[in-house]
Amino acid sequence: MTTTSRPTSMTVLRLGFALLAAAAANTVIALGALALDDGGIAMGLSPASYLPATVAGLLLGTVGWFVIARTAPKALRVVVPAVLVLTWVPDLLLFTAGATAANVFGLMLMHLVVTTPVVTALRPTLTPAAVRL
Repeated sequence: MTTTSRPTSMTVLRLGFALLAAAAANTVIALGALALDDGGIAMGLSPASYLPATVAGLLLGTVGWFVIARTAPKALRVVVPAVLVLTWVPDLLLFTAGATAANVFGLMLMHLVVTTPVVTALRPTLTPAAVRL
């Protein structure tokens, strides 16, 4: 049976850098989306909205990664993209509330920006047997 090891100090360090990278990139994306959001509702584009959501996304993604990696590590190749696409559904529904394309696509990009460093930080926790198909 292939399992992942417990989070080590190196994993925690990588996750810390992932959080900093995601928060910085989300700030840049939010500023860009706000600049393009002429007359929109600017939903989720304030630091009070997206920074706690970035932390929550990182924590929930990490928990989900370790749960799935212990039971079915090969499933991560399907589950991670599927969950990412599912997180876009509420963003797309913002069109019905009067959000602009800049607002919606900015939020969708922010979800991708949280996913990428989390996967990058956690991929080394998989054992070599779990990575092979």
